[in-house]
Amino acid sequence: QVQLVESGGGLVQPGGSLKLSCKASGFAFSSELMTWFRQTPGKEREFVAGIIANSAYTNYAGSVQGRFTISRDNAKNEVYLQMDSLKPEDTAVYYCARGRDNDYWGQGTQVTVSS
Repeated sequence: QVQLVESGGGLVQPGGSLKLSCKASGFAFSSELMTWFRQTPGKEREFVAGIIANSAYTNYAGSVQGRFTISRDNAKNEVYLQMDSLKPEDTAVYYCARGRDNDYWGQGTQVTVSS
């Protein structure tokens, strides 16, 4: 079955960095667009970054452009989110999702940016 498992979250000070990973299984990962979303309590999930199957195109939410970098390793069935210059407003649960329809989601990983 399709599984997405996020990892790499934690507590970091403002200005710090974290790298999130999403391990995929149960489907042809190298054929799928992958996306990172985030959610804070009381708010809807918001798009963070996306990457197409061959990594030739990526896009980002304006709030993270220039600070976050999405990448993938199709040999390892993993997608990553490198987060630099973190701000308190980046605090959220981060999720990866499969495909253009976001039909499968991981369980999420908590990122807390605080001094």
